[in-house]
Amino acid sequence: MAVSLKVEERAIRPRSIRNQLRHEGKVPAVVNGYEIESTPISFDEREFSKLLRENGANTVFAIEIGGKKVNTLLREAQVDTFTRHLTHVELLSVNMSEEAEAETEITLVGEAAGVKAGGVLAQTLYTAIVSATPDKLPENIEVNISDLAIGDSISIGDLAKNADYTILTNPEEQIVAIQEAQELPEEDAATDGAEPEVIGKATEE
Repeated sequence: MAVSLKVEERAIRPRSIRNQLRHEGKVPAVVNGYEIESTPISFDEREFSKLLRENGANTVFAIEIGGKKVNTLLREAQVDTFTRHLTHVELLSVNMSEEAEAETEITLVGEAAGVKAGGVLAQTLYTAIVSATPDKLPENIEVNISDLAIGDSISIGDLAKNADYTILTNPEEQIVAIQEAQELPEEDAATDGAEPEVIGKATEE
């Protein structure tokens, strides 16, 4: 299901117009892709950020340009390193009946039996590439780790098939493993119980 995002076409000259838009709380953006020429637009940053929080990065944004309704996906978002405000966004126009590729977050669910037994959880893969029609793109992929014992692992190829999307990431890519906890080396017995030397301590008579 698409969510509505109000956008406005914008000028690209002079260059200072981008700073003016950001000062007004708007994000300079561009939309291109399926049946549309590259078009510079802008929209309210707060509204866009709220929609992302509520619906996820793979949300279909329904926008209107020149009286034409366009379904789009977020292709790229640039963020200021210091202020964390959006500085530029690229939206991709899509055909809702054709599959698109997107990056999706991997979320671990449950508490591994191996962790309860003293093992250490090591997640090595945090996102996966999936293919689906835009309305079926998942917000995240949940991986249940409850049954993992020490020495066990889960790779992309171990995940159950999903009717809504196809995972394109290499099946051999490991997502998570439960490793044995490494023991710290024992301290030299000769130093056990020894009092630390105090610099400047007067020697007793």
